[in-house]
Amino acid sequence: MADRPIVAELGRPETPAEEAARRAESSRLHRDRQTFSNLVYALIATLAVVAVIVLIVPRPTSPQTPAIDWHQLVQQAGAVESVPLADPVLPTGWSANAATFSPASTTPGAPATGVDVWHLGFITPDQKYVSVDQGFHADDTWVADTLDDVIATGTATIGGAQWVVYDNRDGQTPGKRTSYGLVYQGLGSTLVISGTAAPAQMTTVIDGIQGTLRGLGSK
Repeated sequence: MADRPIVAELGRPETPAEEAARRAESSRLHRDRQTFSNLVYALIATLAVVAVIVLIVPRPTSPQTPAIDWHQLVQQAGAVESVPLADPVLPTGWSANAATFSPASTTPGAPATGVDVWHLGFITPDQKYVSVDQGFHADDTWVADTLDDVIATGTATIGGAQWVVYDNRDGQTPGKRTSYGLVYQGLGSTLVISGTAAPAQMTTVIDGIQGTLRGLGSK
């Protein structure tokens, strides 16, 4: 039998039992290292699979909202009224997120006389909001309710028509949610255009309803 090596810590050759224990511990440490390495490799492989899935699955480039074809809906709602409904023709990049016709009996906050309301909501290309509300046989109370009681600040001629301006961008009427609004009094209905969009974007909406304005005439 060959001489056993001298173990420095012991100052003597290790016994068979000590050698067996040393080898067992060495094997355990090797298995532990191998298990850890396998876990790392498995994690890397899993992450690689996830990365591939993320890359190949189509994703929208912006938040998606249900598409609303207000042109089709205006035909249905228009059958109820005797005057044209607002039906804007808008540039690419605009989208509608609301289009509803509310008869007087279901219009929240309607005056005692009752007001049918055609409502459109639009998102501009820069993610601002424009609301178009058309009240039929509406009075000043309905206008005030629609604009959150913001006070009128002037008038402007836009698209060949006279509009009352409600500019609250600097808090002229404190504590109100309406930022800017425009009101047109037509024959048989009143148009209220309001929201968070810039005045120029609201002018874009007015430019898109020239046919409606001609059909409404003015008071």
